[in-house]
Amino acid sequence: MEKLAASGHTAYLVGGSVRDLLLNQKPKDFDISTSAKPEEIKRLFRNCILIGRRFRLAHIRFGQKAIEVSTFRSGDPEADSLILRDNIWGTPEEDALRRDFTINGLFYDPATQTIIDYIGGFPDIQKNYLRTIGQPHLRFRQDPVRMIRLLKFQARFGFEIDPDTHVALLENRHEILKSSQARILEELLRMLEMGTSKSFFHLLTQHGFTQLLMPLLGSFLEDEKGNEVFSYLEEVDAHYHQSGGAKYERPLLLSCILFPMLQHRMRIHYLQREKLPHLGEIQNETLSLMRETFSPFFHLSRRMRMQLTFILTAQYRFTPLEKKKKYRLRIPRDPTFALALRFFKLRTCLEPGLFQMWEEWNKAFREHTCALTAPQKKDISSRFRHHAS
Repeated sequence: MEKLAASGHTAYLVGGSVRDLLLNQKPKDFDISTSAKPEEIKRLFRNCILIGRRFRLAHIRFGQKAIEVSTFRSGDPEADSLILRDNIWGTPEEDALRRDFTINGLFYDPATQTIIDYIGGFPDIQKNYLRTIGQPHLRFRQDPVRMIRLLKFQARFGFEIDPDTHVALLENRHEILKSSQARILEELLRMLEMGTSKSFFHLLTQHGFTQLLMPLLGSFLEDEKGNEVFSYLEEVDAHYHQSGGAKYERPLLLSCILFPMLQHRMRIHYLQREKLPHLGEIQNETLSLMRETFSPFFHLSRRMRMQLTFILTAQYRFTPLEKKKKYRLRIPRDPTFALALRFFKLRTCLEPGLFQMWEEWNKAFREHTCALTAPQKKDISSRFRHHAS
């Protein structure tokens, strides 16, 4: 920011980082808005890359972190149409007026140590109040992902939603199907990581968004059996807070949603069939469940699909449907096995009776890993990279 200012540009800290600091929370990242255009930012910083077409941004790297730097935008906040491109430069005030919610529209000037508030965001933060900037119906139609973000902020902070904004949310919820599936999936995954996933999915289902985006999951969560999903999410949230913000891997988090649904399906199979399904049939059932849950709206990456399938199917290796007195603990040479075992450990939090079984598998896995030769470990690593590609 000092370098931008020294080159004659205005630069402010913006958005979520200002909001979180005012709420005495640690920001997960820091964003900057400036009068400098993307190409001018790139000329100033050698460690800068420009990204995006719909919304042109500069990412400036500092070690492992990337600082997101945007140019002040203008635009028509009253336009009743979906925003497809947003690269019209403007003033700081115009930039604030085109943001989503008042609590996210504040600027901080470090040179004068002052908050700049064009839209009434500072008193809304003090009152714990969620309100759109501008007419809520228009703002949600311009970018329907804002409706998901509204529920995200309510889940995270417990703020009250402005009545007009809440009515617009309910009346425009079908607009969400016009949004980018990648953006919505990213919002869902981030909320699974942030320690308030149970509250967030309650709100999504309560307002009908789960039913629109993932009808199978929506109907499951509306039923009493959906409490199993919320129990897993509660454990995930507890882990986040107890560990000081450590996150589970994303395939494991999605498994928390899918596994109770898979368990319910397998119980139905018990009643309909004399012979219990083997692992190959369970794998096919898992693939079918994934397709029905996420399609047609969401498109999971090939790597994510493979990891989810292995994690969920492996649970029936750990806890077979057919109860045998003795069985051999076979460790597959698959890089996802460690994730599957970690999900099994999460299951023990809800079913303490499984803990001894987890200990046996964990011991066998450690012994198996120690016994591997260097070429075998290299082979597993290369196969992991192959799956990822």
